[in-house]
Amino acid sequence: MNTNTKNHAFKVIAVALTAVLFLFGSPLTSKANGGGKKSPSITQAQVSITYQGVSDNSLVFKVDYENLSGQKFWLIIKNDNGDVVYQKHYSDARFAKTIYFQNTDANINPTFVIRTGNDEVVRQFQVNKIITETTVVTGL
Repeated sequence: MNTNTKNHAFKVIAVALTAVLFLFGSPLTSKANGGGKKSPSITQAQVSITYQGVSDNSLVFKVDYENLSGQKFWLIIKNDNGDVVYQKHYSDARFAKTIYFQNTDANINPTFVIRTGNDEVVRQFQVNKIITETTVVTGL
C-alpha cells in the first residue's frame, strides 16, 4: 500500500468515527430527547379539585396537587367559553389553593387544568343555581 492510499484510508476512518461520535454523543441529541431524563408524568390521583359551596357571596373551589417531584406546573382556569381567566405557574411539592368565583344568578361551567410539560389533568364543573321560595301562610 502506498502512502496516499494509507492517508486516504486514515481520513475516511477519521471522518466516519467523528460522524458516529457527533450523532451519538452530541449535546444536541441529548437535548432533543429531554437531556436523557424523562420528566415524571402527572396522574389523575395526584389532583383533587372539589366544589366547597358558597361563602361570602362567592362560589368556592379547592385545588390540591401532590407534585412530589417539585417540577414546574401550570394551574389554568377557563370560563364557559373556554377562555383562559387565570393562568399561573407553580412548583410547590404539596400545592393547595382556594379559588373564589363571584356568586351571580347565572350558571357557571369552570374548567380547571393542571399541566406539566405535555401532560395535563382536566376537571370540568357545572354549577347550576336553583332558587327556591318559601311561602308561609298563617290563618287569621
